Amino acid sequence: MSAASILASYADAVADVEDGATVLVGGFGMAGMPVELIDALIEQGAKDLVIVSNNAGNGDTGLAALLAAKRVRKVVCSFPRQSDSWVFDGLYRAGQIELEVVPQGNLAERMRAAGAGIGAFFCPTGVGTPLTEGKETRVIDGRTYALEYPIKGDVALIKAHRADTMGNLVYRKTARNFGPVMATAARTVIAQVSEVVPLGGLDPEVVVTPSIYVDRVVCPTAQES
Repeated sequence: MSAASILASYADAVADVEDGATVLVGGFGMAGMPVELIDALIEQGAKDLVIVSNNAGNGDTGLAALLAAKRVRKVVCSFPRQSDSWVFDGLYRAGQIELEVVPQGNLAERMRAAGAGIGAFFCPTGVGTPLTEGKETRVIDGRTYALEYPIKGDVALIKAHRADTMGNLVYRKTARNFGPVMATAARTVIAQVSEVVPLGGLDPEVVVTPSIYVDRVVCPTAQES
């Protein structure tokens, strides 16, 4: 099993993200959002991106800044509108961005399904609403379920608290949110962390995302591998 690459440069970490990529972005609002990786992606210039995240940006920073830079073609999320989502709101009302609303539990489960190799699954959430219009349904034990498909990413940008030199990750409290499931669902997983410790420096009982899922770890103070 190979170790994740340890990088000190956010720019190097996202240098190969391609136009049109599907990018899974961690965070629940700003909690756990990989802001520095997103800023590097803005500078990198990839465009026509499909962003999968819980929210559609907050204020003018992080994901909202990526939207404002007109780099995103479509957003797949649970909560596109809130008091500080004015960037997305303006783009959507102007017809400059697409939106797919996915209930929060479905969003997490569709990514988990991608990581687990599940081809599709039936779920009752959203049945009878516009969110499941046109989807295959089935009555199971007297209840109607809609067929949902996995969400796979070309890249996942997540934020963890600490990593070891193999790329094992631990998270800080609620900043954990979508990071672990996104790490299983993308072809290339990039995690920004506050600290990189030697192998053995993390209690294996508290590791949440094993290194097998992590390709690159970015920490400005780290010694690059």
